[in-house]
Amino acid sequence: MDMSSSHKATAVLVHGAWADGSSWRRVIRLLLEKGIDVVAVQNPTTSLADDVAATQLVLDAIKGPVVLVGHSWGGTVITEAGTDPKVKALVYVAAFAPDAGQSTGDQVGAHEAPPGLGGVTDIGNGKLMMSVESWISNVAQDLPESEARLLAAVQTPLGLPTFNDKVTQTAWSDRPTFYVVSSDDRAVSVELQRQLAVKMKARTTELQVSHMSLLSAPAAVAEVISDAVMSVSDERAAV
Repeated sequence: MDMSSSHKATAVLVHGAWADGSSWRRVIRLLLEKGIDVVAVQNPTTSLADDVAATQLVLDAIKGPVVLVGHSWGGTVITEAGTDPKVKALVYVAAFAPDAGQSTGDQVGAHEAPPGLGGVTDIGNGKLMMSVESWISNVAQDLPESEARLLAAVQTPLGLPTFNDKVTQTAWSDRPTFYVVSSDDRAVSVELQRQLAVKMKARTTELQVSHMSLLSAPAAVAEVISDAVMSVSDERAAV
């Protein structure tokens, strides 16, 4: 279908903990090839409020509808930031999605701890890092070791209190939602992912990949985001 750019939604991508916007690089390339406008947020991962503020700056700069996408911790961010009226749909990629009054840590604690959490280390000054070994074995185990080491080398420290910050509003409660489950995830509970997808009544895609599906299966992740963008754009075109 041929649509004018005024009808097409922009995909805004929010990265997870111990990462930055470049973790979306393969997905971004594929979305651009599909003719979809895309922006990756660079969150400081210092607190939920700080990350929501960084995401809001990106939303404020966009004219027209948005599909807001969150990976891992980014799911908590889009749950709070996604209530912006520009946001017409949400995509969660192996992501958290707390209820109002709930924190990411609450969701983590409600399930058996995945192996990846054993690699989190306190480096002092209120910051946490993921060990190189855990990147290789638990976070990006389906990527070449050299790439997992690269991800470990460029990771952004996570603010110690971040996972205790509570969500105050839930964008997923009144917007179309898509969820990409990583069935071989060793960083976020697979059971939690599946439960959240059902709870949110999300259109769900399950991939047999690691937590880093956005790098190990970018075509599949990009296709889900594209479907969300087209669903929003179709609605606008019909008005």
